[in-house]
Amino acid sequence: MKRYQRICALSIAIFLLAAVLQGCARATGVREYSEDIFALNTWVNIRIYAGKNGPDILDKAIKRIEEIESRMSVTIQDSDVSRINSSAGKQPVKVHDDTFEVIKKALKYAEMSNGVFDITIYPIVKLWGITSEHPRMPTDAEIQDKLKLVDYRNVVLDEKGKTVYLKEPGMGIDLGAIAKGYAADEVARILKEEGVVHALINMGGNVVAMGGKPNGKPWRIGIQDPRADGVQRHIAIIEIMDGSVVSSGDYERYIVDVYKRTGKRYHHIFDPSTGYPANSGLMATTVVAPYSIDADALSTTVFIMGAEKGLEIVEGLEGIDALAITLDKKIYASKGLKEKLIVTDKEYELQP
Repeated sequence: MKRYQRICALSIAIFLLAAVLQGCARATGVREYSEDIFALNTWVNIRIYAGKNGPDILDKAIKRIEEIESRMSVTIQDSDVSRINSSAGKQPVKVHDDTFEVIKKALKYAEMSNGVFDITIYPIVKLWGITSEHPRMPTDAEIQDKLKLVDYRNVVLDEKGKTVYLKEPGMGIDLGAIAKGYAADEVARILKEEGVVHALINMGGNVVAMGGKPNGKPWRIGIQDPRADGVQRHIAIIEIMDGSVVSSGDYERYIVDVYKRTGKRYHHIFDPSTGYPANSGLMATTVVAPYSIDADALSTTVFIMGAEKGLEIVEGLEGIDALAITLDKKIYASKGLKEKLIVTDKEYELQP
C-alpha cells in the first residue's frame, strides 16, 4: 500500500465529491497527505493538509484507530468487549477508560430510545452472522431464544472501578454501531491538537469534516444511492465546513433469501424488539451532528424507529439533523437539514 500521497477509491456508503484545489495550499507551505487503512471492519481514509510533519500526524491518528479497534472489536479475542462477553453472568471486567466511556454513551442512547438502540444485541447479531463469512437465516424459535438475552438494563457499570458486568450468562455486547463514531472523533481531536485546520476523515460511512476545504469552500458529502447495487452513485449532497455526517442503511451488509426464492433482503441492522432486521420502511438514514459518536448511534436509532418517530427524536436534539429515505424513494428530513440538502437524483423526492 502506498502511503500518504495516494487516495484509493473506497467502497463505502458515503463518498466524497469534487477534487480539492491544491495550489492555494502549496502556496502557504501546506500540502495534502492521505492514508488508507482497513480497520473496524471498514475502509478508512484520512486526508489532511499540513506541513512536513503530515506523515507523523497521520501515523499518530492511525495508531489511535488501531488502539480503539484492539479494545472494542467483538472479533478480537483479548479485546475489552470480548472479555466482557466471555465473563457474562460471572464477574465484572475492568476495561480501558475509552471503552467504558463508549459503553456509557451507548447506554445513554439506549435509555433515550427506550431500548431501540441496544448494544446487547450481539447474541442476535452472532446468530444471523450477516457480517461473518457464514451468514444464515435462523428459525423463529432460535431468534426468540436469543432475544431473551437482549436487554441493555442488564449492563452494570461501575464508574469508580471502570468495570462492566453483564448480568446474564450468554449475554454479549457489540459496539459496531457506535465505535466508529468514537474513533472518528478521536482522530479529529488528534488532528486539532497537532494544528491541522483542514481535514476530512472517512470511516466507511462515518465522515468528519474539519475547517472546510483549503480554498475556503465547504466539503461536499454525497449521500449514497441505497439501491445502486455496489456502484458509487449519490442522490443528494450535504455541504459542511465542520462536523460529522454518518449514514446507515440496508445496502451496507445484507443477505438475500435464496432458499425460499423470495428475494427478500435481510440486512445487518437488527430491531432489538423482534430479533429480525429492522423493518421500518426505510432504506437508509443520514445524521449530521457536531460529533460522530452521536451521529453514529442516531443513524442506527432512526433507521430502526422509522422516519416519523426517528426524526421526532432528532428534532428534539440541539445541533443535530437527519434524513430518512423510504423504500418508495421518498426523502424525509429534519427542519434544519431540509433547506441545506441538495437532491441530485430525480427518482428521489424530498418531502415538504
